[in-house]
Amino acid sequence: MARFVILSIDSFDYIENKTGNMLIRYRTSEVVAIIDPSKQGLCSQDVIGVGGKIPVVSSFNESKQYKPDTLVIGNAPQGGVLGADVKGELISALSFGVNVISGMHHFLSKDKKMLNIAKQNNAKILDLRKPPSPPHFPKGTWKDRSTPVLLVVGSDCDTGKMTTAWEIKERLSAYNKNIEFIGTGQTGILLSKGVAIDAVVADFMAGEVEYIIDKHIKSDTDLVVVEGQGAITNYAYSGVTLGLLHGCMPDYLVLTHDVGRDKDVMGHEIPDLGNFMNIHIDLMAPFRETRFLGINLLTFELSEEEAIEKVSYYKTKYELPTTDLIRFGDSDFIDAIKDAIE
Repeated sequence: MARFVILSIDSFDYIENKTGNMLIRYRTSEVVAIIDPSKQGLCSQDVIGVGGKIPVVSSFNESKQYKPDTLVIGNAPQGGVLGADVKGELISALSFGVNVISGMHHFLSKDKKMLNIAKQNNAKILDLRKPPSPPHFPKGTWKDRSTPVLLVVGSDCDTGKMTTAWEIKERLSAYNKNIEFIGTGQTGILLSKGVAIDAVVADFMAGEVEYIIDKHIKSDTDLVVVEGQGAITNYAYSGVTLGLLHGCMPDYLVLTHDVGRDKDVMGHEIPDLGNFMNIHIDLMAPFRETRFLGINLLTFELSEEEAIEKVSYYKTKYELPTTDLIRFGDSDFIDAIKDAIE
């Protein structure tokens, strides 16, 4: 079992500490401390509502009392540029023989100073976003695939695609279903396995997804759940989204949506979700039929009563099982997926 310390200087909150928060939520017992001097003295539960008494400390040196063996960069610094304070903490960890895991586009393993310090102290640097080498070109193996694939897509970035995919995997596993989870971003890879699709050269995006799905399908696999990225209507990230869609060639889709968001992160209006879902079905139509099995909503900014009303509204309007998995559980949402694969 790992002993993670999460580095999130001035970023330990519900949104920015994305990778760190997923470790705290899903691998709680393996997280020993969080580094954020702005919240020193608090615990994880105080800040993000999960994680219990995992302490927040001011520095790596303070975290050493909890005997970490791996430091994880919990947030993504803007532009992938590391500040001097972050670099200092990474060097402290490597100098103490503690491994470092990074999900940034800037590869720490190419930093000669850090690499030398790591080697001198028997520490390792793992860049989660390093693409496979050699790359894989698509072969069209989906045509003969008998195991169903479900892709989680979102109306925008940061609508809970990774969380939704992992929750589906965990909840179906509780029903003794054999589920393979494929991560496509650093957080999903850290929780399980996968490929950082946004780091792959465009020509090979579909091939890498196809390859890793094929690699992990076993004879008794009931369903492959794939984490989505970006949004097909977000012009900044739609290229990644489309490559992922055609790499998966999914039998089924699940939609995630932040109910408090009318515009995407680029300031462009999010279309009606019915139209949004139809875009995916149309993009798949030349190859195979696919269908949406449900909608998972992000409602954390709403009161309990408001959230219940929103769930009911979307369920009625789009005639699909709808919930907020974290807040309200699976309702008929998971049943719809079970019925589809049985």
